[in-house]
Amino acid sequence: MKKSLTKICYRFFTNLANPTRLAALEQLMDKPMSVNELATALGQEQSMVSHNLKPLLECNLIAIQKQGKKHIYAVNQETLQPIFAAIENHAQKFCPTGGKCLRDEN
Repeated sequence: MKKSLTKICYRFFTNLANPTRLAALEQLMDKPMSVNELATALGQEQSMVSHNLKPLLECNLIAIQKQGKKHIYAVNQETLQPIFAAIENHAQKFCPTGGKCLRDEN
């Protein structure tokens, strides 16, 4: 990897390393949603979800579409679909323990 990509990759993967952001992205992969719909789906406060959407917006991992007064969040499928597919493929092919090799930090 080129050294010039280090900061970009760090920021990109830091955004994805947050459990709330990942859960939001997983929900948005299925369909665009408002922040209230996301909060309900995730079982979290609307303010917490909004706070976690901001960095995803800044990196264009999600976008906002206005529908009247509602703001609907949609995932950047072009970027995230191949990444999630690669991760799923890796887990199926190369994780013989079914993910047990991953530490649960909670």
